Amino acid sequence: MTTIAAYADAATLAGTDLGWTEWIEVTQERVNLFADATDDHQWIHVDPERAKDGPFGAPIAHGFLSLSLTVKFWSELFDLEGVTTKVNYGLEKVRFVSPVKVGARIRGGAVIAEVTEVPGGYQFAVDQTIEIDGGTKPAVVARGLYRFYA
Repeated sequence: MTTIAAYADAATLAGTDLGWTEWIEVTQERVNLFADATDDHQWIHVDPERAKDGPFGAPIAHGFLSLSLTVKFWSELFDLEGVTTKVNYGLEKVRFVSPVKVGARIRGGAVIAEVTEVPGGYQFAVDQTIEIDGGTKPAVVARGLYRFYA
């Protein structure tokens, strides 16, 4: 469910827990497309037969593929109305805690940790977690930085 807030309320949103997105399946097709886009065709990602005998017992998603999905999940969890521009400003911290095997389902959760005024708008520091369905540890934990300009 998307939390929608007004720009006028942005400064008050620190500490807001945005909950979780729906689950999505990480398919081999998605992994292969990411490999093509980044020229990272390491066998643990794109060779299912060889990956069966590898360290994870199956092909896994690229860590950066999992990380890139934080943008999708963030967009599903939050929207700020009354802005002219929304910018993914970067990351402060990222950890790839657990591999995501092809076929696994993942979802994203987020908490707005800090809201800081910047020239022309606000910067949100957002603690984001990607969890694996049935997993004991998250796939990714990251602090994303997003800017909203009026």
